[in-house]
This record gives sequence, C-alpha cells and structure tokens, in this order.
Amino acid sequence: MKIHDTINSIEKAYQDVIKKAEERQLALVKPPHSLGRLEDISIKMAGITGKVKNKIDRRRIIIMCSDNGVVEEGVASAPQSVTLSQTINFTKAKTGVSCLAKHYGIDLCIVDVGINGDVPEQIVMSGDVLVRKLAYGTNNISKGAAMTREQAEKAIEIGIEMADIAKADGFDIVGVGEMGIGNTTTSSAILSCILDIDAKTTVGRGGCITDEMLAHKIEVVKTALSVNKPDKNDIIDVISKVGGFDIAAMTGVYLGCAKNRIPVVIDGFISAVAALCAYKINPIVKDYMFASHKSEEAGYKIAVDEIGIVPMFDLAMRLGEGSGCIVAFSIIESALTVMNDMATFDEADIDDKYLDGLR
Repeated sequence: MKIHDTINSIEKAYQDVIKKAEERQLALVKPPHSLGRLEDISIKMAGITGKVKNKIDRRRIIIMCSDNGVVEEGVASAPQSVTLSQTINFTKAKTGVSCLAKHYGIDLCIVDVGINGDVPEQIVMSGDVLVRKLAYGTNNISKGAAMTREQAEKAIEIGIEMADIAKADGFDIVGVGEMGIGNTTTSSAILSCILDIDAKTTVGRGGCITDEMLAHKIEVVKTALSVNKPDKNDIIDVISKVGGFDIAAMTGVYLGCAKNRIPVVIDGFISAVAALCAYKINPIVKDYMFASHKSEEAGYKIAVDEIGIVPMFDLAMRLGEGSGCIVAFSIIESALTVMNDMATFDEADIDDKYLDGLR
C-alpha cells in the first residue's frame, strides 16, 4: 500500500549537513546567534536538502477542499455552499490566499477531495482544480463515522500523490492549506481524541460563531467522540471516524513531502491538526515541517506544542486556506539569503578571535 511504503521510506534530516550549516552560521560576520530563529530556519533547511546553501524559488501551496456532514448540527456560521464557491474563487485570485499567491508568484494546487457539489467543467478541464472526489462530503460525525477506513486511506494517498507531483514539478517548498466549512469541528474532535483533551479546550470559534453556538459546538464534538469511540493509537481510525477528507489528504501531503525531502509549511489550526496526525504516524516528519503563524484558534498551540515546533510569527490570523504559508515563505527566504550571501569573518577581513568565548 502506498501509505505504508511512504511511511517506511521517510528518512531523518542530514545530521552532517546540519553540523556544517551550524558552523557556517558561527563563521558569518555577526555575533553568534544574533539573527535568532532565522539562523535555525536556514540550518533546518540544510538538513532537509543536504545542502548548506538553499533557495526556494519555486513555491507551491496545496489546498485540500472538502465538505463535512457535521455542518447539519449548526456548528458553522457559513453555509456549506461556501466551500464550493471559495474553491472556484481560488482559481480567480479573489480569495485571501490566492490574491497573495498571485502577488508573490506562488503556485496553487487546488484539489477537490470531497466537495458537496461539482466544480464547473471548464475549470476542471483547464487544470485549475484537480478532482479527486471521494464523496460529496463526509457523514455527520455526531451520528456515525465520517467515512470508511478505506476512504481515509485513499484520501491520505491523494495527499501523498500531490507531494509526489510537487517533487516531479520541481518545487522547492510546499505549504498546506484547506477549504471546508465545518472543518474546525472535525479538527477539534481529532485533537481531543489523540491527546485525551476535553472539547472545551480544543474547540474554538472557527469562522466567528456566537457564544451559544460555541457551547453547542463543544457538545457536538463530545457527542461525536462518544458515538464513534475512535482509537487514539490508530490515527487512520481517528480520521475516518471524526475527521474529514481534507484533513486526511493534508496528512498525506506532510508524509509525502517528508518522503520526498521537500520542506513543508503548516498554516493554521486545521493544517496543524493534520500535521499532528502525520507526526503521530511517523515522528520523523517533524524534521521537514515549519510552522508559519500562531493561529487564533483555540487548539492550535496544543497541536504544535505536541509536535514540538514553534510558529514563526503572530499576526492574529485565523483565515486558513494556506494564507499563513505565504508570509512564512518570505521569512524562510530571508533566512536563506543570510546563509547564502552574508560574508564570513575571513571574507570581511575581520579577526573574530574576540568571539571565541561566546562560541
């Protein structure tokens, strides 16, 4: 099976190249560690690629689009139809992530893995949206399993396929985004299950819901976990019972990027929960992950803390779609520019013996 082959083929970052990158950072004409996490980013990139000097000229964001049956329970402020509408708008550079992507010359790979509706044929024929639809949305998790285990496995394999395509297309870095009304509910259910945390802690306001709706959303997540009894030690079981096609496919992207040694950037809450799923399946994927922004959603910090990674910035963002990845790309590019182009003490003709003690 493609999932198992992928999981088993993931290798750790190149430790010898990490060491060389650390040595170069110490040799650059600056006080040791004075560029903080920019240095850490460039060193981590070296471990991923096996090269001390790197560039991310070709950047892609993979957006998994799918609907969730749990919206029947009134857990979202937006109607389900918005998933299809926004998927179409991604192709017109009219959404948050797509207008930013157009501005910065970033490629979007938009995938329909389970939208409750059909993307117009002309958009599909143009290749602007890839159709890998598993069903017209998932089932209502408060009444039963979101999907079958086979569907969950297939969704993960779709994500792996998209990472494979990104590798074949020559992309240097990938960001992971999503579109799916109701997916903060499914993400909270997964997070509560995997980490044994009460829904009051993991459930947030998503797309801006009222206090009354928030209380109801918490109860829906509790009901879903009680009805389905997912096995927290079997991530695919958890995803299939209380997750979504989008989260499953995003999980596959992280696994596939790690297999292909492609650096991959986490966006917000849903993206982080999928990253956590991938991490629980194979902890080595952490070597390839970067967290972009600190999401305002309640469970985000819980997810990234469990993985053991720190977001690069906090702009009070909560949009999703992969929007945070674009800002992160610029930060990563800055880190790589310093590693690539800054002079060493020798090149600057400065005697650096005064720093020996600090090093």
